[in-house]
Amino acid sequence: MTSSDATTDTAPQSGKTPTPRPGRGLLKAVGVCAAVLALIFAAGKLSLLPGLDSLFGEETRDRSGPAVLKSIQDMSAYEAASGNFQVVVDLEKDAKFLPDAVRGTRTLFVGAGTVGASVDLGKVTEDGVVINEERTTAEIRLPHAVLGKPALDPDRSYAVSKQRGLLDRLGDLFSDNPSSEQAVNQLAVRHIGEAAKESGLTARAEKNTADMLKGLLGSLGFERVTVRYGDDQG
Repeated sequence: MTSSDATTDTAPQSGKTPTPRPGRGLLKAVGVCAAVLALIFAAGKLSLLPGLDSLFGEETRDRSGPAVLKSIQDMSAYEAASGNFQVVVDLEKDAKFLPDAVRGTRTLFVGAGTVGASVDLGKVTEDGVVINEERTTAEIRLPHAVLGKPALDPDRSYAVSKQRGLLDRLGDLFSDNPSSEQAVNQLAVRHIGEAAKESGLTARAEKNTADMLKGLLGSLGFERVTVRYGDDQG
């Protein structure tokens, strides 16, 4: 036998068969479990399997503490008129050197609220009420009506849309941003307050207060009741 006839087969270095890595099996098991849970969740959402709603349904719990009375304030003002207002707030915040798709927000918010107008009867001075001896006529001088603070109604206020850039979306994943909601609320309150100043609410409140006093004193026997505001001499 020549050297060319010699076999070139080599024996295996060891008799052990290769074993699969344990990490691969674990990943497969996790993947299968995730797929099964996804199918069960989808079936529950589509109502394909009855009884799953109680398993994956959301449950709301009110864990708020008790309301605490901080103070009591005696009121002497007569609220004689109230106006309902609605404003659409379009708040946009942009970065100076970045496009809106990267950094920036735009919120469209519908704010609804009320503003009251009142006359402070407690500020009537001693010489602010003049009654004749027969108690048939009375003249009352009152301070002018003032507007109260706008009260935003959360049941009638809502966000229509909110556009956010990529960086803002990533930031929302790690932290809540209540200041953005506070900003649109404050802006809605400011616009409602400005609209109330131009609405004639104070004039309506003064007229209603005068009508109330005339009706009240008229039921007590007064035949003529005159109500004036501030330095009004008419």
